[in-house]
Amino acid sequence: MFDAHIVKKDFPILNRLIDGKKNIYMDTAASAQKPLSLIKTLERAYLEEYANVHRGSYWLSETATENYEHARNVAAKFINAPTADSIIFTRSATEGINLVAATYGCANLTSGDEIVLSRAEHHANFVTWQQTALKTGAKIVYFDLDKDGNFVWENFEKSLSGRTKIVAVTAMSNVLGTIFPVERICAAAHNFGAKVLIDACQFAVHKKIDVQKFDCDFLAFSGHKVYGPTGIGVLYGKYDLLKEMPPYQYGGDMIENVSYEKTSFALPPARFEAGTPAIVQAIGLASSLEYLMKFDFNEIEKYEAELISYTSKLLLDIPNLKILGTAHEKGGVFSFAIDGIHPQDLAFILSKEGVAIRTGHFCAQPLVNALGYTSLARASLGIYTTKEDVDDFVSALVKAKFFFEND
Repeated sequence: MFDAHIVKKDFPILNRLIDGKKNIYMDTAASAQKPLSLIKTLERAYLEEYANVHRGSYWLSETATENYEHARNVAAKFINAPTADSIIFTRSATEGINLVAATYGCANLTSGDEIVLSRAEHHANFVTWQQTALKTGAKIVYFDLDKDGNFVWENFEKSLSGRTKIVAVTAMSNVLGTIFPVERICAAAHNFGAKVLIDACQFAVHKKIDVQKFDCDFLAFSGHKVYGPTGIGVLYGKYDLLKEMPPYQYGGDMIENVSYEKTSFALPPARFEAGTPAIVQAIGLASSLEYLMKFDFNEIEKYEAELISYTSKLLLDIPNLKILGTAHEKGGVFSFAIDGIHPQDLAFILSKEGVAIRTGHFCAQPLVNALGYTSLARASLGIYTTKEDVDDFVSALVKAKFFFEND
């Protein structure tokens, strides 16, 4: 049985005091904390096994290369990719989405084509395709969720047409927590001949990814949100598509042959990994994914469903507090507002109680503005979040609310 109390012991930072208070970390949606196994992996990689990869014929380089390519295999296993050659290491999920837009998008979109987005997209997906549309003459078509944040199939279905070339959607909203029906979305888009990109940054922390079951054409997620290092992301693409896409950047290690007259490029994934890659970050990512794969995701989902229900009930009992996003299919993200209290002021008081939350528009400004706000507060759950953490968070929230109402 999954036990978050045991899991928490694997995360040293969560077992330290902050100004004499317990460290109640409720900001995993922004960036997850790191297990000791990852920290030790990073230390070993720098202390004992560091060298550049794919270039040296000496032990350090060969070992680093082996570890780096092992990370590609681990990432493929994590998302059930059919081949590790369909895994591209990027600086972030943001870069992965930009890569697809700049290569596949710009090569295949023309004036009159349509790109379908939900109105709940993160800026990494929203702005990237918005700018791609401006470059290519394509048009963005948006579809709405309902007032509670539920995915509405009819709204999505109406957004598709014979002009749809790309559907780019989140698998889980970082503001509303809404889980999107990815497999069904891919099937419907493919019926119109469109390609599908999935932003799985939030989803990857909470749910099992299976790109073969989803049948998505592209999928991106970031390392730092899956308990791994910053500076590393994963882009999956169907290999036949990757082979036809031009390079994203040019430089070392992505070429097949270079002469003064012309250059030919390597096959994927090397074609899309120009220059010295994020070697140690990729090795660290493998460690964090192997750590996650020790758990049964079905048990994680069951535990989080109970914790989401528990948290929702406690928050809804607080007068004048409104949760933005109460979808039936929802992940562990709670964006909320309290009448008369600015989120930044609220977060300041919570910080004094050892509770870390996020404030702002969460890189989803159009959505937050459409909900009627310029800024919200957000608490988010991880595999290390316990009911006691939620109790402490809610207790601090009530205390802060009392402070402002009686100031």
